[in-house]
This record gives sequence, structure tokens and C-alpha cells, in this order.
Amino acid sequence: MVIHDLINYLEEWAPPALQESYDNAGLIVGDRQKVISGVLICLDVTEEVLEEAISKSCNLIVAHHPLIFTGIKKITGSHYTERCLIKAIKHDIAIFAMHTNLDSIADGVSDALAKELGLKDTRILEPKKEVLEKLYTFVPLDHADTVRKALFDAGAGHIGQYDHCSFNSEGTGTFRGLEGSQPFVGKKGEEHHEAEVKVELIFPAWIREKVLSALFESHPYEEVAYDIVALQNEYAKTGFGMIGRLDQEMSSPEFLQLLKERLNVQVIRYTSVSHSIRSVALCGGSGSFLLSRARQAGADAFVSGDFKYHQFFDADSQIMICDIGHFESEQFTMQFIYEKIRKKFANFALHLTSVDTNPIKYYY
Repeated sequence: MVIHDLINYLEEWAPPALQESYDNAGLIVGDRQKVISGVLICLDVTEEVLEEAISKSCNLIVAHHPLIFTGIKKITGSHYTERCLIKAIKHDIAIFAMHTNLDSIADGVSDALAKELGLKDTRILEPKKEVLEKLYTFVPLDHADTVRKALFDAGAGHIGQYDHCSFNSEGTGTFRGLEGSQPFVGKKGEEHHEAEVKVELIFPAWIREKVLSALFESHPYEEVAYDIVALQNEYAKTGFGMIGRLDQEMSSPEFLQLLKERLNVQVIRYTSVSHSIRSVALCGGSGSFLLSRARQAGADAFVSGDFKYHQFFDADSQIMICDIGHFESEQFTMQFIYEKIRKKFANFALHLTSVDTNPIKYYY
């Protein structure tokens, strides 16, 4: 099995199209066509992680955080990023990152955190917009079922907890085949009127090529008439953060204790509230930008990392901010990735890093 095969599988799970503009997810360094000898999973790529990969004969590292965020003009070993790149290239180790694209899916980073807390009835806190498109196409009546099935099989027509969603309206299509044409119905050079069905389906933008391929392969016409329109709708399966509920209501001290025990955190920075905790919003990593959304959603508490001092005032005694730390809120992502790969592939060694890459230490 080559690196390219695993990357394709992981990018079907967390499409690259979902990464933020500032991000640098994907293959950072390495040859896609190399046969995989072993995979090491981590949050951060450090020199120690690379040494571990070498010792375990892993030629692919799957990380959450990209090793390179901005452009590099020199590789002299003067910075840890440069030293990691040099070591990776010398030892023929590929580095692949799943960052904000993994943050932006329903079963991604925040879902891993929600599962550790045992939250029920979870949903994405801030769904993404501008990721859906709608296909309009026009099909002869007798072929509508075949074309619809092909489009459904390609992934179109999913709305929430429903699939095979489409709208169909009948009408009459007209056309005239010109010189060189081979019309499926009608005669070349004569205007033809055909009873057709207008089929409408939505799909996430990153499967557009797959949907169009299914359309062209299943449609009987020589020239397929279709339109694709970008939508502003929110897509509930993608976005940042999660919100759900605890099995039972608890006091704020009880909730803090739950966080310490379930998430194995040493320190929690928090705001005081007088109410009990049942509805919990969360976001793996730096989630302070979602605070207002958490309040609007009626969350009693918001668990994330990297809050600044003045942002704690924005809780306004209405919501309990629980800053557990960036690394701590994302630590379960590694196991999530591990389980995802293990369920699909069994023909190479798969390892979780034993290196603690958290750069923040606590003194008691």
C-alpha cells in the first residue's frame, strides 16, 4: 500500500476543501508513491517525534498540526521546523497534516472531545456556509430513475438525516441536432420536442467532479444540459465546535471535576456561574471565537482553549468558560485518527506517538 492510498482515504473523511485559508493541511513533505512501512500519529511534529518514527520504522507521520504554516525561504537548521524538515527528508519520512479540515467535520476534533465527556444529542455549534451546491439537470422521462440513482450513489441528495433527496418537475425540452451531432432522440437537422424531467439535488462542493462524472456516465444525451449553483445554506455536517447535553444536570464544581477526570487536565481556567450545568458547548483547540455562538445556543458551559484575559469578561456570568488548554482539548484527536485508519487498513504498522508534544508545562 502506498502513501497516496491512505491520503485519499483520510481526505475523503476530512476534505481538504474544508480547511481555512490560512491553513496548510495535506502532504507537507514526502513522496506519495512510496510504499508505507509504518505510520506514526501525533498532534505536533517535533524532532523527538521524528526520532520515534525512525526507531519504529515509520515512513509516514500523520499529524494534526501542520509542520509548516508560512513560507520558508531557507532550510539551514536554525529553527526546529527546518531541523524537522531536514531530518524527514534525510530519512525519507513523509509528513501529512489534517488540521482545520479535521476541525470542520461532524466526526472530527470536537466530536472526539464530546465523546470523552459523554455528551448526548450532539450537533455542530457553528455550521459552515457556502459549501453546498445545487445541480439542475434535464433528463428524458424514461431515464430519470437511472440518472437519479447514479447521482445519489455519487453522494448527492443528502439533507440532514435524509438521503435520496431530490425535486423533480416535468416539462418539455427542445433541441435541434446540427452537423456532426448524433442525437439520442429526434433527427439531425430537425427541431425536436422531448418530455423531460428537471432534476434538482444538492451536494457538498468537494464532490462536484464525482457528481458530474456520474451525471455524464448515466445520462443518455450526447450533450448534457445542466446548471450548478453555489448556495448560501448552512451545512449541518460541517463547521466548528459541538454542542450537546450531559446525562444529568450538575453543579459547576461537579462539572469542573468531571473535566479533570475525563480529560486528564491539570489546570482549568474558568468563570463562575450561579446556574447548574447541563448543556455543554465545546471546541477543540482555540475556540474563543465561538463564545457568542455558544451563548446564543443556550449552552451552560463552553469548553475550549486559548482564551485571552479580556475574553473571560464576555461570559458576563451567563455561561461558564472552561479553558482546559489547547493541547488538552485536542489530545483525543490522535486516538480518533488511529481508530479511523485501523478500521480500514491492516497491512502496515500503526502507532500512536509516546512523545508529549505539549510545549506548555505547569508548575505547582
